Amino acid sequence: MIEAARHVFTTLGFDAPVSAVAEYAGVGMGSLYRRYRTKQELLQQLCVDSMERVAAAARAGLAHEDPWQGLASYIRQCVAFGFGILAPLAGAIDVTPEMRQANQQAQHLADELTARAHRAGVLRTDVTTMDISLLIGQFSRTTPPPPGHSEEEIRSRLLAIALDGLKVHSNDPLPGKPPNAERYQALWDT
Repeated sequence: MIEAARHVFTTLGFDAPVSAVAEYAGVGMGSLYRRYRTKQELLQQLCVDSMERVAAAARAGLAHEDPWQGLASYIRQCVAFGFGILAPLAGAIDVTPEMRQANQQAQHLADELTARAHRAGVLRTDVTTMDISLLIGQFSRTTPPPPGHSEEEIRSRLLAIALDGLKVHSNDPLPGKPPNAERYQALWDT
């Protein structure tokens, strides 16, 4: 049911009715409401599921022998399942203890992955975990592809360009201050 919710809310928006989720999942409304009493509860579980996927992608990245390939794999996996699409929910739903715990675990692993890439000297020293999270968010959004190209083809190409920009080879400093993770987290706590 969570995959059905992910599909419905990402294609129709978060205002989509839960009846669309039930229909896409091939279940009745009673089945949906026995599992999730409210739409908010369904959205909260969608957030937990997403954070668990982020944590799994980070673990897989950390298991990779090459720190750069591990980080790049993490970013690609998070973009592929659309991690960033949940950003509009920040401040719109109540944060549960389960959401908070899943987020802390995912954040810890992402920080570890970023630190590992920094220690290996393969990630720009001025790139933060929050930069990477926001990059994933940008690439998680869908846009119509130009004629003759698939959305996945264009996204993969642009993501490869962005990943190259994260590498250490550039000495030019990034513009502006790094994004503040605490401010972003505060959006969810509102």
